[in-house]
Amino acid sequence: MAKSHRGVKFPHRKGSGTNEGRRSSFSDISEAASEPVSPLKDAKDKLLDPAPAESSEYEKKKQTFITRSIWTFVMIGAFFASMFMGHIYIIAIVTAVQIISFKEVIAIANVPSRARKLRFTKALNWYWLATTMYFLYGESVIYYFKHIVLVDKVLLPFATHHRFISFVLYTIGFVFFVASLQAGQYRFQFTQFAWTHMALYLIVVQAHFIMNNVFEGMIWFFLPVSLVIFNDIFAYLCGITFGRTQLIKLSPKKTVEGFVGAWVLTVVFGVGITNLLMRYKYFICPVNDLGANIFTGLECTPNPVFIPHLYSLPIWFPYFKTVAMAPMQGHILVFATFASLIAPFGGFFASGLKRTFNIKDFGDSIPGHGGITDRMDCQFIMGFFAYMYFHSFIALNKATLGSVIETVITGLTPEEQMELVKGISKHLVNQGVITEGVLDCLNVIVQRR
Repeated sequence: MAKSHRGVKFPHRKGSGTNEGRRSSFSDISEAASEPVSPLKDAKDKLLDPAPAESSEYEKKKQTFITRSIWTFVMIGAFFASMFMGHIYIIAIVTAVQIISFKEVIAIANVPSRARKLRFTKALNWYWLATTMYFLYGESVIYYFKHIVLVDKVLLPFATHHRFISFVLYTIGFVFFVASLQAGQYRFQFTQFAWTHMALYLIVVQAHFIMNNVFEGMIWFFLPVSLVIFNDIFAYLCGITFGRTQLIKLSPKKTVEGFVGAWVLTVVFGVGITNLLMRYKYFICPVNDLGANIFTGLECTPNPVFIPHLYSLPIWFPYFKTVAMAPMQGHILVFATFASLIAPFGGFFASGLKRTFNIKDFGDSIPGHGGITDRMDCQFIMGFFAYMYFHSFIALNKATLGSVIETVITGLTPEEQMELVKGISKHLVNQGVITEGVLDCLNVIVQRR
């Protein structure tokens, strides 16, 4: 009589008592095959001796805590090391976060597409990611480095026609998607199309504004990131200390007391860290040298928002008639409030998304912490807010060297550009910046031309 193998159980299959969809190792399968366990015997062993099960659970939690703690310090150390090494390293980290987060979110939808044997779905996702990043990064480089890009013979065509090139690239992907539609799969494929574009907007586009914050000055990157991190820590501490009332059903452990307590503490933290960062030009100066670091520093004329002003106090302050305060100390109250009351809803949104697909984490990129997206769910909307707020209320509205060069190159004929050069040269001679001999040499060159 042939032996039956129906007694072999695979821990990764549904109904086996472990997380559905998790793959078991070959050692787990071989153990299950070689030592089949009777459910009655297993239950009897647990009733007679529950200590091993409790000890195993304790060891598991202990190991998870140790792993989580180690990787927390690794991430904090890498973050500060990159920030002190220079802006280019932070930009590299933001780029990596964009790509990995997009990969984690798209992976949720790629599983059914493979099951349906749909071709080109994964390739199209990466193509749209590359096209979107080409457009966004090109916009940033052209905006912040016009004085370099527009005077380069090779880069000039790409700079002046950047948006049209980006549109053509996207259109190619759009046409390819329509051509790849298969009968009987239309609804599913259009759902994938919408899912991909949602990921591009919520992750790639918002993370791009975080990168722009780096170009405006390290403080506009560091403050939003640190406010969200410390607000999360304060919410946890306040919640376990005196939390009683549930805040939202999407996150059962969040409490109203922790939410409000974290708001107050985040405001205090924000005021303190801002007072410290404003003292260093490395943090408050826009990027004019991508090779700069914490040791070389940056030089610039500080934005007036960082310069203390005297403010008259109301009449009910008899002992202090005026107070010296930088406007940034008022703006930080808005930043801290948004980080405390609005940014957490990015996390709630991510929680709802994970519940929809019945997953615990978006991935396992960070041991003990889940995926990159799990750690960045609040950072994306916070970075977007910081960019919009800075350009609405803080940025200086004045002409830059890059904008002037762009106007000259795109708005004047070559003859007019030469007249402008001669006019600027004559002005510099009158100001004593250059000698009159330079102007004479320029006139000779122009005449020979």
